[in-house]
Amino acid sequence: MKKTVSGIICLLIVVGLFSYMGIKMGAAPMLNTVMHTAHDLLLNTCFYLMAICVITGAIGKVFVEFGVVDLLEKLLRPLMRPLFNLPGVASLGAVMTFLSDNPAIITLSRDRRFSSYFKKYQFISLTNFGTAFGMGLIVIIFMVGQGFFAAPLIGFAGAFVGCIVSTRLMQHFILKEYPQYAVEDADVSDRHQDTLVEKVQEPEPQSLFVRILNSLLDGGRGGVDIGLAIIPGVLIISTLVMMLTFGPSANGTYTGAAYEGTQALPWLASQVDWLFNWLFGFSDPHQIAFPITALGAVGAALGLVPGFQAQGWVDGNAIAVFTAIGMCWSGYLSTHTAMLDSLGYRELTSKAIISHTIGGICAAIFAHWGYWLFTLFAG
Repeated sequence: MKKTVSGIICLLIVVGLFSYMGIKMGAAPMLNTVMHTAHDLLLNTCFYLMAICVITGAIGKVFVEFGVVDLLEKLLRPLMRPLFNLPGVASLGAVMTFLSDNPAIITLSRDRRFSSYFKKYQFISLTNFGTAFGMGLIVIIFMVGQGFFAAPLIGFAGAFVGCIVSTRLMQHFILKEYPQYAVEDADVSDRHQDTLVEKVQEPEPQSLFVRILNSLLDGGRGGVDIGLAIIPGVLIISTLVMMLTFGPSANGTYTGAAYEGTQALPWLASQVDWLFNWLFGFSDPHQIAFPITALGAVGAALGLVPGFQAQGWVDGNAIAVFTAIGMCWSGYLSTHTAMLDSLGYRELTSKAIISHTIGGICAAIFAHWGYWLFTLFAG
């Protein structure tokens, strides 16, 4: 019975959505726009993002090989307890997710020695902590590549604040429901292996050139995997969001070209434009499409930026807010369930999502007012 009801609801939503766009745009132009938009996103956005992933992956691997990650971890360790109420070793999780993506924190959490530093409530909150830094390097480099420099750094500071709010709030929710987790040690299942600290046979010494070459190639290969992983999100989510964001062609007709749409999201945002302007400083209702897309996939959200920039819909404030909310949320709706399920605490998914929603909003607000202060003193 449940499957029948959910099937009917799903069918009604899909038919209703495409009927709305088909009536507004025409069936043939709508289908052509879907294909043309997805094709253009694949060629001009996905491959561009993949190139960034390859470069950042190579840099990240070099950092790991030559001890930069260990150095950063030592520098950040004193901040963990006062800011996040986490053991110092959690800083390694922040660095690894910043250089790669959210699931890196799960790889760490499965290591017995790593998890032994945590109480159970702290261990569960790693889902929120790691997600707030996921794909951070990629997001910042992408925004810099669009011609903005100070704004992405302010956005990074906003994501840091959002991470504090999300992690602390998640810990509060856990302890409120399970007070015993405050004293219970994190329990890592026997099926998990010591992936990071397991003793292995020492490799033969390699020359500096070979170490650099291997690091670059291995890191680049990992970047290709991340680049491939974000393609479905960019093509599916971004295409749909763009068709609900952009309008018809210049002459007011629908021709089936890429990036035509119904302008539904800007219309909805314009109804509460005062709220988004006050919270985030959004100067155009189209900008709301970025945080909505970032809920599911930050890679897809980044795919919106070049089009927004071409239309003149973004400014420095928007980039700061996009960076903050893109980093902090980084597709948490699509990853939190899987991450908590992997840790063995699926029942706490709703609390993790609520905490991270609030954290992302706080990150965006901080970035907005931080950028305002920056322009006040810099101007």
